[in-house]
Amino acid sequence: MADAKKKTTKLTDEEVYNGFQNLRAEQRQIATKLSELEQELTEHKIVLDTLKDLDGDRRCFRLIGGVLCEKTVKEVIPTLTTNRDQLNTLINSLNEQLTKKGIEINEYKDKFDIQLQGNKTSAPPPKQENESAPRSAGVVVNPV
Repeated sequence: MADAKKKTTKLTDEEVYNGFQNLRAEQRQIATKLSELEQELTEHKIVLDTLKDLDGDRRCFRLIGGVLCEKTVKEVIPTLTTNRDQLNTLINSLNEQLTKKGIEINEYKDKFDIQLQGNKTSAPPPKQENESAPRSAGVVVNPV
């Protein structure tokens, strides 16, 4: 019965590869979202820098959900400041998630002896004389 459990928990090379690819896809999604939010933050900062020197009663236009709305500078600045602060918080959170995902990927690589193609820096571990069962050579993955 213990042997049956060991066989069901052992992953095939294809399952290991798919798991690794899923982790990398998640990391790419986080990085993409992070890049979008950083761009949005830059745009907020540019607009705030432009509006700070203007008269508070001057008209300005703001795009809200695809609709251009007319407001005054003094109405828009607090909203933009709040949005900028929330974007900073979200960006910091995504940076932490990206770091954790990178650690998770590295642990997964170490656990399943995954080697990236073209990355020949790591040598295979030396064979021990008393080793009875053949060891898996690991999984080789393209570094895309």
